[in-house]
Amino acid sequence: MSRWYVFSGDALLLDADGRPPRSASTPVPPAAGHQVMVLPEHDGDEAYALCAADGEPVPDGMAYVSLRESFYQLPRPVYAMAAKARELLWWDAHSRYCGICGAPMAMHSAISKRCTACGHEVWPTVQTAIIVAVTRDDDSLLMVQSRNFKRDYMGLVAGFVETGETLEECVRREVMEETGLSIRDITYFGSQAWPYPCGLMVGFKARYAGGELVLQTSELRKGGWYRRDAMPPIPGKVSLARRLIDDFLADKS
Repeated sequence: MSRWYVFSGDALLLDADGRPPRSASTPVPPAAGHQVMVLPEHDGDEAYALCAADGEPVPDGMAYVSLRESFYQLPRPVYAMAAKARELLWWDAHSRYCGICGAPMAMHSAISKRCTACGHEVWPTVQTAIIVAVTRDDDSLLMVQSRNFKRDYMGLVAGFVETGETLEECVRREVMEETGLSIRDITYFGSQAWPYPCGLMVGFKARYAGGELVLQTSELRKGGWYRRDAMPPIPGKVSLARRLIDDFLADKS
């Protein structure tokens, strides 16, 4: 038996038990031109990822759930495998032709492709981003709302790492660019695969060092300093931002 991680866009197919379906063959045909991607074995099962063909009927007793929402119902190892599956499928769809000569690419290993003409090899790429919880001496947390947020909650300063930049340099730059503030005492907190579509989010904590809050309005709607007893709406538990905020809320020192 095999475990099948089937996606329609960014939605994952789950069976009546709320799990990726387990069967001897694929529960739906793969979309034309898409690879069936091999995943690591888990729980003794082979595992595969595939994109469903557009308009393919949903099998009886099954339903699609957005990958973000599946976080709240899947065991963490299963969600992590679904995240890996989604990233590999996105990479497959965006690496069909060689960037050197334009010829078709073919799978070479479970996580690499080789050009059918010039032999150029490619692997899945990860877009690295930082996110930082900045606090100051009055026991408040810097929170902002990105213009990309679809709901009215507050998050943390975040941004992508640029070429030739260290993680710590990126943290300082993003805070300065988005808020006009300087920071100190940057410390690593944790990281999270962020398969929307292929990111690695690296979390930090830092202390306010100086400056007046001036928001980068091209990217942020609003922002400010918030104390534990006056917190705004915050992100769901799927995000590293929430873990950082919960850490701030739990720290009574």
